Amino acid sequence: GVPSDGPISPVQFSEHVFGVVIVNDWSARDIQAWEYVPLGPNLGKSFATSISPWVVPLLALDQARVSTPAQEPAPLEHLRESRSWALDIDLSVTWNGHVVSRPPYSSMYWSPAQMLAHETSNGATSRTGDLFASGTISGPEKNQRGAFIELTWGGKEPVSLGAETRTFLEDGDEVVIAASAPGPNGARIGFGDVRGRIVPA
Repeated sequence: GVPSDGPISPVQFSEHVFGVVIVNDWSARDIQAWEYVPLGPNLGKSFATSISPWVVPLLALDQARVSTPAQEPAPLEHLRESRSWALDIDLSVTWNGHVVSRPPYSSMYWSPAQMLAHETSNGATSRTGDLFASGTISGPEKNQRGAFIELTWGGKEPVSLGAETRTFLEDGDEVVIAASAPGPNGARIGFGDVRGRIVPA
């Protein structure tokens, strides 16, 4: 997209964003829990981020545009759009070969354009090649929770993986996030898998 040295309004979104990838922003919850007080997450979030193998152009996702959920109260002025749009992206999260979650991106409260508008509203610059992510995608149902800490309710509700159960990731575990969206003439557009395996420290 086109670089910007200041705020990007929602209507300018398509001038600055080329396409979409799937992101897995890993968290070390044991470290993160210790860091929460008094400073908030730091080292527990800064060690690994995985993205899908190719960028899906925004133009290819025209058929996937849907309305955002109702936004009440009305958004602040710099976030207002004539028609807020979300993307109908179906995701699946697989843990050691077992699908454990299907988060719906279409349920995200803020549109992609609103997220970028807010992120740049303080004058933050954007450059060609920058990556910005929506944050965890979670729906209202238990099988739509996008973060494992939500899925296991902080480790209190184990997840069944065939003959095994897990509350947190362990050495050797593999996580795969897959996604697809509606395309032209009933086709599905794939994003490629985001795949990661936990290796011993």
